[in-house]
Amino acid sequence: MTVPTCRICGTPLHIFLDLGHHPPSSAFPTPAEALAGADDTFRYRLAAGTCGRCALVQLTDDVPHERRPYAGYPYHSSGSSVMREHFRAAGRRLLRTELHAKGDAFAVEIGCTDGVFLRTVAEAGVRHLAFEPTGFSGYRGARVHRAFLTAASAREVAAAEGRARVVYAANTVCDIADLPGLFAGLDELLAADGVFVFEDPYFGEIVGRTAFDQFYDEHRYYFTATSVRALAERFGFRLVDVERLAVHGGQLRYTLARAGRRAPAPAVAGLLAEEEAGGLTDPATPAAFAGRVDRVRNELVALLEGLRAAGRTVAGYAATAKSCTVTTYCGLGPRLVPYICDSTPAKHGRLTPGARIPVRPPAAFAAPYPDYALLFAWNHADEIMAKEQAFRAGGGRWILYVPEVRVV
Repeated sequence: MTVPTCRICGTPLHIFLDLGHHPPSSAFPTPAEALAGADDTFRYRLAAGTCGRCALVQLTDDVPHERRPYAGYPYHSSGSSVMREHFRAAGRRLLRTELHAKGDAFAVEIGCTDGVFLRTVAEAGVRHLAFEPTGFSGYRGARVHRAFLTAASAREVAAAEGRARVVYAANTVCDIADLPGLFAGLDELLAADGVFVFEDPYFGEIVGRTAFDQFYDEHRYYFTATSVRALAERFGFRLVDVERLAVHGGQLRYTLARAGRRAPAPAVAGLLAEEEAGGLTDPATPAAFAGRVDRVRNELVALLEGLRAAGRTVAGYAATAKSCTVTTYCGLGPRLVPYICDSTPAKHGRLTPGARIPVRPPAAFAAPYPDYALLFAWNHADEIMAKEQAFRAGGGRWILYVPEVRVV
């Protein structure tokens, strides 16, 4: 058997998690497609390992681009009031710290989703551009360059627009297959004193919360300050700041600058020391995490089987990419979770990947309310529970599985 190697430095990976073979997390088939078996022709091994040299945590297998039907299910950050405010705050922060008093400043976003960040900087009068290969942006005033950020596309933009003071990305870098190509693009696009700011799920939080559903095909990499420092230095950059974020179950915002241009903030040394002291890069830590993942699966399945035996009704809430990991790894299907309610119209009337659980619109949640709701979007628990107070008032209970299985 070939030992998977690090995508960045070629060192063999230490495999610590193997969740079996999964379908692409965004491949929601129609009932007719599922009946014909068209939705089950491709599966990939969902396993993760740590590089013994650069400490980068990554999936061992890739889903080919043509197997990723993302265009039909774009992520709408503006659908969550928490995320709307988060991206507005990110824009305001960079306007205050990096884009103020800079003359004709130029800001770039990699993967603009529906444009909340871009709208914030644009309304402040800052020139902006998004590298968005799908061409999608919910912000109609957004300037979008329909391409991946590479050395060639960056040279094209820099020649026309000048170099960028800020390049920003949210939940995007973790899924870029060609990280060397990304850094080559940054080298061409970023101003000499500019910064690259990106935020992604933090492996330390994933381990601490036993959040195994953060592993799915759209996330190739799971960063730490230790691995980002090594990654940046490999390509002529330096990690100069880190910031903890509460969104999406715990993320880090990393700020990179060209080597020699800025001194690292104290937070960098502090987090690096914390990761070392906590054993985050020690092989025993992710191995212990994998053991807790097995326990969560067993307890969740036992709970759902018990509720079914007692005649209780259960519905899923939010057909997220994370839900694909949970339903596939735990072997959940319509027998234990008859349907999942989700706010994305394009998913309504379709089935979840692999598990083939019907996806219904939000109105179905109250028609009538189930006895229990399995919350797949646990990272938005406070916002969702505040919205669904009538469910609780009627005696409904929420099932959560991060960091442990419990009913609330």
